[in-house]
Amino acid sequence: MHVNRRTFLFLGAAFAAGCAAPGGADFSAAGREHVVNAGPAGQYLADGVYARYRDLGFFIVRRGASLFAISSICTHRNCKLNAQKDKTFLCPCHGSTFDADGKLTQGPARRNLPMYAISTDDRGDLLVKVSAT
Repeated sequence: MHVNRRTFLFLGAAFAAGCAAPGGADFSAAGREHVVNAGPAGQYLADGVYARYRDLGFFIVRRGASLFAISSICTHRNCKLNAQKDKTFLCPCHGSTFDADGKLTQGPARRNLPMYAISTDDRGDLLVKVSAT
């Protein structure tokens, strides 16, 4: 079967539109709220940034008595952030920086990093509620 350029472009556009349509296939958790079990809360006793869940969209941060989860995704163009030794966050794509609390310190991003709700279950595991982005 021979497919000319016009037919190829039409079929490609139709395929793309079908994938983006409501009810289309979605093979990731991106775009919806979900809960991640981050294991025993006792793993996070030392001050620092825990980057184990960076690829799932968040860092766990311990600072004194405070334990919180913060987005690992830059608010500029959705690049994954890198945690720095000084407990700040750097976007490797365009250079945005955020302080240890997720507050924007240098653009091009214009918004602070979102914080995510955390809780513990009856076994003492830390649960992080990752919001839709």
